Amino acid sequence: MRFCFVEKLNSEYQMDDFEKYETVVGLEVHAQLLTGTKLFCGDSSLFGAEPNTHISPVTLGYPGTLPVLNKQAVAFAIKMGFACHSEIERHNYFARKNYFYPDLPKGYQITQHTTPICIGGYIKIDSASGPKNILLNRIHLEEDAGKSMHDRDPDYTCLDFNRAGVPLIEIVTEPCLNSGAEAAAYLTNLRRILRYLEICDGNMEEGSMRCDANISIRKKGEEVLGTRVEVKNLNSIRNVKRAIEYEAERMMEAIEKGEMIRQQTRRFDALKGTTYPMRSKEEANDYRYFPDPDLPPFRLTEDFLQTIKESIPALPEALIERYTGEYHLSVYDAEVITDDKETAGYFEMLVKKTGAFKAAANWLLGPVKSWLNEQGLSIDQLPVSPASLASLILLVEEGKINFSIASSRIFPELAQGKETDPLQVAMRLNLLQTGDEEQIRQWVHQALGNLPEKVAEYKKGKKGLLGLFVGEVKKISGGKADPKLTNRLLTETLEK
Repeated sequence: MRFCFVEKLNSEYQMDDFEKYETVVGLEVHAQLLTGTKLFCGDSSLFGAEPNTHISPVTLGYPGTLPVLNKQAVAFAIKMGFACHSEIERHNYFARKNYFYPDLPKGYQITQHTTPICIGGYIKIDSASGPKNILLNRIHLEEDAGKSMHDRDPDYTCLDFNRAGVPLIEIVTEPCLNSGAEAAAYLTNLRRILRYLEICDGNMEEGSMRCDANISIRKKGEEVLGTRVEVKNLNSIRNVKRAIEYEAERMMEAIEKGEMIRQQTRRFDALKGTTYPMRSKEEANDYRYFPDPDLPPFRLTEDFLQTIKESIPALPEALIERYTGEYHLSVYDAEVITDDKETAGYFEMLVKKTGAFKAAANWLLGPVKSWLNEQGLSIDQLPVSPASLASLILLVEEGKINFSIASSRIFPELAQGKETDPLQVAMRLNLLQTGDEEQIRQWVHQALGNLPEKVAEYKKGKKGLLGLFVGEVKKISGGKADPKLTNRLLTETLEK
């Protein structure tokens, strides 16, 4: 395994000193659910409102208020469980997790402790050693805390309770990741699943997906886990990777020096690329869990579960398998297409209109993607319908226009949104390729006449110049010369 933070640690040790160790990581991911309202009341859960405008007596935990469970949040948690191959717990209840934070107005958090709604499961990743299933311990429901803001007032910490009570699922892995790179791959796939299911936007910068990493080391071959350190509130996939790599090396160096690893909670400084301690790590009994007396247990019926299962769309793992198997796309192309649901959805509609699967992928990842990037648009804002793009692909496949003309001249015309038929655009702009042999022969003679020195070099054996002559014919004809016929006539003329 490789690490890249020697200079930051100013370590006197070499990489070979650390080869005997293995990094072991477990991740806890909190994902805010897109329910529109909070987990136990009707307050809005939308992000970005003015502080303390999405609150009520229930959010603030006033005496006499009672929580009421959000059914949609339960459905979203189950949907994630099915997508991760988890077992769904039929009998559920909520517990109170008692601890004091200034931004937790009730003084306790409502969560699931003994009965997580989803048990086990896995998410597949591609690791350095091949495909790997990252095993899940649980997925459970809980409410979020509020937010402390330290930059609004020079003398006081300000509290915003808008986020308090927003529904979360916490997705907890087993300690089965062995590097920062594996953690990054897992989080990338996890976020993709959340977005496909449309239950969380996965925006780590806004805090709607947050990650805590539990990191330990042990000597290779050992079974017992070393003392773990938890790095809290990592706000990007890149920072998760960096924090794990730094922290693993810090612990290896400490062990080499004969120091003891303390179980503690740490934070990651993204600017310095280092971690620093916050507090000693709490144990579960510090939280004094007990069943919430205000929330009755709830039971999931088989009909309810079946309805949710039927609502799950095709997920990236299945789509990649189909695209590489049925459509013979490369793994890379399939992964890029399925990176977001909207692109995959467009591709799905496109391949229903054309059997040229590889060409469809090339268009989507080439001209279409480039145009969208230039315009700063997403694919759901593309003015060209899948049917129009399929017709354009067909024109190229039939040899009526070449790819260069199609992508540089016709596609931009279609993207203006005024015309939908690429054939009509090609006819209007006089771009259709011709198979008129006599016309192409004239262009061939003109092209060779423009390049007499290159023709002489070709005849002396420099056959690679054929492409130059093809390009000259293309320039003279304005791209209208049929390329196959052009190649044949050039070869015949040059070999005389």
